[in-house]
Amino acid sequence: MDFKIKQVSSLEKVFKTDIDSLKQLYRKTLMKGETFSYQIAMQCPINTEVVVDIDSPLKEYVKVYAVKNAPVDFPAYIDADDDYLTKEQCLMPDILMPVVFGETKVRLGGEAVAIWITVKIPEDTECGMYSVNAIVSTTGIPTKIPTYSFTYTVPMNIEVINETLPKQSVYFTQWFHTDCIATAHDVEVYSDKHWDLIDKYMALAGEVGINMILTPVITPPLDTGVGLKRPCVQLVGIEKNGEKYSFDFTLLKKWIDMAHKNGIEYFEISHLFSQWGLNYAPNIKVTENGVCDYKFGWHVDSKDTEYKNFLEQFLPALLEYFEKEGIKDNCWFHVSDEPGDAHIENYNYAYNLIKPLLGDCNTMDAISSYEFYKKGLIPHPVTSTNHIDTFIENNAQHQWAYYCCGQYKKVGNRFLAMPSYRNRILGLQLYKFNIEGFLQWGFNFYFNQHSRNEINPYITTSSDKAFPSGDPFSVYPVKNGVVPSLRAIIFKEALEDVEICRKLESYIGREKVVEMIDEAAGMELTFSEYPRNNDYIPELIEKMEQLIKEHCKG
Repeated sequence: MDFKIKQVSSLEKVFKTDIDSLKQLYRKTLMKGETFSYQIAMQCPINTEVVVDIDSPLKEYVKVYAVKNAPVDFPAYIDADDDYLTKEQCLMPDILMPVVFGETKVRLGGEAVAIWITVKIPEDTECGMYSVNAIVSTTGIPTKIPTYSFTYTVPMNIEVINETLPKQSVYFTQWFHTDCIATAHDVEVYSDKHWDLIDKYMALAGEVGINMILTPVITPPLDTGVGLKRPCVQLVGIEKNGEKYSFDFTLLKKWIDMAHKNGIEYFEISHLFSQWGLNYAPNIKVTENGVCDYKFGWHVDSKDTEYKNFLEQFLPALLEYFEKEGIKDNCWFHVSDEPGDAHIENYNYAYNLIKPLLGDCNTMDAISSYEFYKKGLIPHPVTSTNHIDTFIENNAQHQWAYYCCGQYKKVGNRFLAMPSYRNRILGLQLYKFNIEGFLQWGFNFYFNQHSRNEINPYITTSSDKAFPSGDPFSVYPVKNGVVPSLRAIIFKEALEDVEICRKLESYIGREKVVEMIDEAAGMELTFSEYPRNNDYIPELIEKMEQLIKEHCKG
């Protein structure tokens, strides 16, 4: 077998033993401010190394990664649909390790591997044609095999048109687990080292489109087994003297400033009642008589009068602080995560308790049941994608969507064993159905189910077979930092697809954009019905960009 090299779409997962079937990619039309990713797939018959360099006027805006495999220890539920790349345990390309141009050695040998390239077009770029030439060359080749000393130049031709990608309109939160950063890197919570890591994780979050961050004013009562405690990461210091509570917002101030530094505008405030039923108060530490301990938690009923007294003091003080920081209108509050029909009474109590305290602040929660919205309990419904049709049919306002482990049939998701188009399809769906925001629970969840123990994300990508691989996290911890997955970058492409549709809409109208989406699909696109191939989305987006080019000036 000879050395093979081919430039291919970001939607390909290069893990097969042969790259011949992959479609070549040589050009792309982009707006200013847009990000474009693609891959260079390679296959070599001998064990060797290459380095990668970039020759381009856009070089300083190019990032290159070596695509590394992650373990798929739990590919899919037994009754999952057939649209998976595999249902067997395996290794799947996912981890993106940064490459230093001309220096980082990428190992080849036998099976196909890929280099991932991301180009970010600055908003002040002159329109016109640009070449991004990837130069792949061998290093350290054994002299006895001189034929494998080579240099290949692979060109990508990018046309930058005279239009700018609109600012991201979709709210996107992917739950940011502050405690998992501390445990994965073995640092003390809110130590200098922890804050440095939080900064790096926030920077990556902003880079992949997260514009709303889960903010632990109290330790979030999420995925915590009854009676258990996750590491305390509450940002607000709380002290009780007699019947009066006082609050220290020093750490919260640091958090807000760090989020703003990393381009994150919106703050998702941690849930105020326990998950899956609202039966208990969250684990909250309070200093009383000089002793700091859990005053609230699993031992406190959610309807306890002391917890009610606490919320009646805490929430107004919190809102006053947010007003002072100028972010009150950018804060979103939760009551409890994923309540079911059996919990409507508890939810009604909790919502009617906190709503007068929150005034006109936004509240939202993840639900599957329409009853909560119908009764006016969740004004911003965050609905699972396999139950959202009912909300769409009833013209629910301020509609959000979410998926987690339960959305494994027909609808899209970002599981490792799924093809990448099931990840990226969400962008067109969000646009078509006017979905305002999207939530996914696992930016960096490095615990097993119910947070009983920490896990090694390089050994299990399923939280020890609790969820389909890829569901718990989209980024990987590395020494003193964090790196993205290709799934996170693909999802950012989906968010940009929304804005490309919006830009085209400004020229031809929304109805015609939706017609283009459906005509290219050959069906009425829904959350469960969409083309099952790698060509549909890139080809449609390219047509849209060409239409934008025709309509824009210059």
